[in-house]
Amino acid sequence: MRLDLLKSLNAERAARRAAILVTALDGSEQRLVPEAEAAADPLAGELLPRFRSGKSGVIEAGERSWFLTVQVPPPRLVIIGAVHISQALAPMAALVDLDVAIIDPRTAFATPERFPDVPLVALWPDEALAGLPPLDAYTALAALTHDPKIDDPALVAALRAGCFYVGALGSRKTHARRVERLMQAGLSEAQIGRIRAPIGLDLGAVSPAEIAVSVLAEVIAALRRSGP
Repeated sequence: MRLDLLKSLNAERAARRAAILVTALDGSEQRLVPEAEAAADPLAGELLPRFRSGKSGVIEAGERSWFLTVQVPPPRLVIIGAVHISQALAPMAALVDLDVAIIDPRTAFATPERFPDVPLVALWPDEALAGLPPLDAYTALAALTHDPKIDDPALVAALRAGCFYVGALGSRKTHARRVERLMQAGLSEAQIGRIRAPIGLDLGAVSPAEIAVSVLAEVIAALRRSGP
């Protein structure tokens, strides 16, 4: 790999931006394609799905063979609320290689005993998010406290950051009130419309563990089907 391409690739990695190194197998060409520029690339039809799958590999295009070295940031799941659903969701998310963090200012809930081996931030979301890596297009956020004082600031931050998934616990009636609050906070209808509420795929889930399964399934679908 050329030194200039390596430096550019490392810069994209450090900034949690996805990129694909495109290498002609005949050795005639090599270029780095950042995700923001992929749609204009001659191989866009091959590159764009790779940002969703995260898989490198050989392709055939234009009567030539290419190797695509795909670099995507590790996907993250930020959970708002150290609740029963979170106790099931956090370990399941880790099993599918999501980096997990839990935010909840209620120290009676956010304890290492309830969440072993999970990063806990016992602060209000505004303060907690300021101390974590910035929310981005490879971050999912699930708001689970059912408390507007805790959930709403996190939802605002996630929607403004363009997180690939934003979900919130609550009934349709609860969400209607949430929509009114978020509009008053300055979010557009299009932004608010990205919230998955009620959260999770409609599996008929009842228990906290079943709801956690439905949430994780929805997160994976958002990551792999539609992409960040």
